[in-house]
Amino acid sequence: MTALSPAIDRFELDYAAARRKALRVNTISTVLFALCFVVTAWIGGFFDMTDVTLSNGERVSMWKIWAGLPRLGEYLYKTLPVLRWETLDADLAEWFWRWKVWLRLLVETVLIAYMATLLGIVGAFLLSFPASRNLSPNRFVLNLTRRYLEILRTVPDLVWALIFVFCFGVGPLAGVLAIGLHATGALGKLYSEANENADMRPLEGIKASGGSWFDQIRYGIVPQVVPNIISYTLLRFEINVRSSSIIGFVGAGGLGQEIRVAMSLQEYTDLSALFLIIFVTVIVMDMLSEKVRHRIIGLTGRGV
Repeated sequence: MTALSPAIDRFELDYAAARRKALRVNTISTVLFALCFVVTAWIGGFFDMTDVTLSNGERVSMWKIWAGLPRLGEYLYKTLPVLRWETLDADLAEWFWRWKVWLRLLVETVLIAYMATLLGIVGAFLLSFPASRNLSPNRFVLNLTRRYLEILRTVPDLVWALIFVFCFGVGPLAGVLAIGLHATGALGKLYSEANENADMRPLEGIKASGGSWFDQIRYGIVPQVVPNIISYTLLRFEINVRSSSIIGFVGAGGLGQEIRVAMSLQEYTDLSALFLIIFVTVIVMDMLSEKVRHRIIGLTGRGV
């Protein structure tokens, strides 16, 4: 026990020093986080004051965020339709009075997302290999490809839609190109990260047997990353469905144009109907994509 005593004492001293260092780091991190939170809230206007007239006519000053929250509830309340059990059919018919137009635009929205996702898959898949650190032929190609993908995903799809509406006019084509470019940038990053996490030993075996760079990619990387590519692609398709319902604000087709019209004319119940349609569509797409993903990944795992 005597021989172990110095080692135990040293361990206790090191442990105490490590605890003090961890406490110091946690304290500094907490203070910095709180400081950043306060500064961000101040810049964002969370502490701005405004004058509000109460129900009794009295004018008071309060934080703008507290003054605006009741108006948010008022706005949401206006979007709720009047539904009565005895006249439910008529009330639903009045709520979804433009269902034929909305159904056509919903199909257009899904098709925009589908076509844009296909464009994104092709572009991202081809660019993901030179954008991977472990697969790129050289550093110049790596940096060039990565910067290109960063540009595509940095520019919001709504801005891309504005550019393409200016170039090609109002319609679904602008929406497909806008979402497709943004999807290429986003999927390219995800695909390249999947490539970088792949096992490099199969590539070394293919290279040792005389295989080219393309052979290494085709037979060494692609079979490993297919499950991840499928998961990322289906997730992106769900995101593109939501995006395609928004870019209609700038004339790029889909349900977004109806949302813009409803907001401009203050047709609040139309907004809730459109939101419900999009919400149900996203739920259905999520369920279908989950089943497809599990099915394909299961087959891939069994070597089919």
